Amino acid sequence: MANRFSIYHGRKTQILLNVSFLGLFIFYLATLLSPSPPLEFSLKRSQQSDDIQDQSCTSIHNHKDHATSCSYIKSHKSCNSQGYIDYLAIFYCYCGKHPTLGYILFAAWLLILFYLLGNTASEYFCTSLEDLATLLGLSPTIAGVTLLSLGNGAPDVFSSIASFVSAGGGEVGLNSVLGGAFVVSSGVAGIVAISVSSSGVSIHRSSFIRDACFFLVTIASVLVVLVVGRINLWGALGFTTIYVVYVSVVYLSDYLHRKREVAILLFDEENGGLKAPLLAAGNEFKTHPPATTSADGGVRNWFSRSKPLALQIGAALLIPLSLPRRLTIPVVSKERWSKLFAVCSAFLSPVFLAAIWGPKGAQARLTVYGIGCGVGLAMGLAAWILTEVSHPPARFVFPWLVGGFCMSMAWTYIIAEELVALLVALGKIIGISPTMLGLTVLAWGNSISDLIANVALAANGGPAGAQTAMSGCYAGPMFNTLVGLGVPFVLRAWSSCPDSFVVPQDPTLYVTLAFLAGGLLWALVMLPRRGMMLDKFVGIGLLAIYLCFLSFRFSQALGVLRLHLGKDHE
Repeated sequence: MANRFSIYHGRKTQILLNVSFLGLFIFYLATLLSPSPPLEFSLKRSQQSDDIQDQSCTSIHNHKDHATSCSYIKSHKSCNSQGYIDYLAIFYCYCGKHPTLGYILFAAWLLILFYLLGNTASEYFCTSLEDLATLLGLSPTIAGVTLLSLGNGAPDVFSSIASFVSAGGGEVGLNSVLGGAFVVSSGVAGIVAISVSSSGVSIHRSSFIRDACFFLVTIASVLVVLVVGRINLWGALGFTTIYVVYVSVVYLSDYLHRKREVAILLFDEENGGLKAPLLAAGNEFKTHPPATTSADGGVRNWFSRSKPLALQIGAALLIPLSLPRRLTIPVVSKERWSKLFAVCSAFLSPVFLAAIWGPKGAQARLTVYGIGCGVGLAMGLAAWILTEVSHPPARFVFPWLVGGFCMSMAWTYIIAEELVALLVALGKIIGISPTMLGLTVLAWGNSISDLIANVALAANGGPAGAQTAMSGCYAGPMFNTLVGLGVPFVLRAWSSCPDSFVVPQDPTLYVTLAFLAGGLLWALVMLPRRGMMLDKFVGIGLLAIYLCFLSFRFSQALGVLRLHLGKDHE
């Protein structure tokens, strides 16, 4: 018995060291992740234009002729796009005579950006995270609340960082993160409860209360930051540390549960009793391959054999979207291994980073290009010599996974930055506040994957699936809020040292926080009273709260309802 516990304690130490290393690594990368030279964080441009952002460009609607509107855009720096594409110039200068064409192009591009953001997170980012979790020896519980939460919340986190760093003051990021948290914790959780209401499924009281209470603490912390109106570096680090405390509590709970389970197992073995733990939670949450795996494989094989014309056309249309990422993001999984792509990604990834985030000066940019090409040649040559055509490398896998992780982060950030820039431009064109678009369009788009995954897991995974789905409806938004806002707070506060970073003043955020807390309190009160059963009463109540919030905000945006909360942001 002593040997078993010593082995487990050694395993615990290894996990703690791995988590600490990975946390510091992620924090370091997030700190350096910027489209300008290190430690500048693109803040010089945003700080110089904070006072005039959206003020001089809002008068664009006073010009009824597209030619004068085009001249106005070119003469005002505040109308310049924060992304890589100048959307206002495209709409007013190139599509001025045909605005409908401009709306169609932007709508299509918006869908493409949402697809790229979700596909990059699922196909590259999450894959790298899962492989890193396996390589570092993380337990499923710790991996779930750290790496997998980061993978699922990557669109929200990077959209928020892009909003704070590149698109101005960060109002879009605040609204998109809090709006996405509200969508998942009330909308998705309500749909999950309704979808399993006929099954009579109940969830664990202690886990639910723990997650809901930590989420309430998170909301209270955001409220404090908004009321104070500014945050310094230590405050930003403390805000982000709340999630570290949550992970520690989850780990401690998991450790005590496993310890008690092992003790009961050993007691039963010594007394000749049961050979399995009396606590069935460990077995209850084991996942098994679905029974339809062979059928799905058969369907895929049928499609691969028949190759219908529509499928070939669809695959051809996706090549321009997938090929650039495939050439620059290292992939070492057995299913997707290709030595040609591996060598290309090893060579092109440094060149790509140099091209995207190189300095503005011609001489400095040329120097960075030279360094990027030199590093790329060395890495490409090493990949060509050390890898085989038939299988991925068996040794030195960690550098490959780190490279895939870093490049998937870079691509996710770039796409999120462009998505935020497009929403800001659409807000100026339509005349709707970009914060409203972040609260709705961006929040909905980033939450689609949560809706599909959680509802499917609850409907098909039995009691364990419903428990996991409901946990994801609270742990995921909490991660997005603490990390998606905490990392930008740290970046901006660091650049403002020794002064504090002034948080964007948007009074409508108080309304969002109030409704968000209302949805949490509804679930926190009603679920224990109904025996932790997921039924239609709980689900309809959560959906009703979210729909009331949407009605309230749209009424305010349309001018039907006016609130005297300070400056009108609509």
